Amino acid sequence: MRRRLLDLHTLPAEGALQFPCERSIGFHVVLQGPVYIHTTADVAPLQLQGGDIALMARGCHHVLASGPVLPAGPLPRALPLPAALAREGGGGNPPPRLPGADEGSVVGGTAPAVVSAAWQLWHAPLHPLFAELPAWHVLRADTLPRLSPLPLTVALLGAEVREHGLGAQTIIHGLFDAAFALLLREVVAQLGRSGSGFSHALADARVRRAVELMHTDTARPWTLESLARAVGLSRTALAQKFRAALGDTPLNYLRLLRMQQAMRLLTESTRPLDAVATEVGYQDAFSFSKVFKRTVGVAPRDFRRQDMSLAF
Repeated sequence: MRRRLLDLHTLPAEGALQFPCERSIGFHVVLQGPVYIHTTADVAPLQLQGGDIALMARGCHHVLASGPVLPAGPLPRALPLPAALAREGGGGNPPPRLPGADEGSVVGGTAPAVVSAAWQLWHAPLHPLFAELPAWHVLRADTLPRLSPLPLTVALLGAEVREHGLGAQTIIHGLFDAAFALLLREVVAQLGRSGSGFSHALADARVRRAVELMHTDTARPWTLESLARAVGLSRTALAQKFRAALGDTPLNYLRLLRMQQAMRLLTESTRPLDAVATEVGYQDAFSFSKVFKRTVGVAPRDFRRQDMSLAF
């Protein structure tokens, strides 16, 4: 998963924007509401107010609108931030605006305003956490304590977007990463109370430790025995606990984790396959390529080429 998009949008009266996000995970932070999220024609739109956050756990084409009814006619697609805000030291530049928007659309006016982030998402393999999340999860601003770190981070993000001073790009991206992590933490805590799934697995100290070890040192030649020894369990006990919590084996989880890391390396670098294979725990490109194709459905070289041309 990699960040690919960071936008600020204002919605004029009866305005709407399309978000064609079939291959991404992301969220919208409402700086000023109300904002409505329309997903499909037969589902009522989600209404959000200022401070609310909507998490999109899987790719989903949707529309942001200033009202519960979509305007007639073709809708514009979401646009990236202007270079004025993305550039370091953007102080003194006017607030970002949509083309054709009136003065009410300027952030800080009366129009609904949303900051959105999206990360590229590969559908196979999909991390168990995102597989179990609902397609949309809305966190209401009034459901968290006043001093909870998430609303504080969102407030800082809103202030930085409005002021876009020196170092804006670095600060905004950092705050978005922090807000995303805090949001996932809150969602995991809520889902963990349901008693099943990846979020519940994190509540088991031994299973959580096994997951942490694999994430921390993905390339290590883990075996069921070495992993069990590291968390203080027998092989049988770890396998049973892991399957009960995640519905999978530790080594299959490790394989999926390695493939996710490999996909990131293939798209974010030009490293040769041998180097990618070594970094994710395989001895050579041949064995790595076999596992990659079996898991992802295409060979690593084909994945690297196709990913660069696919839509977000």
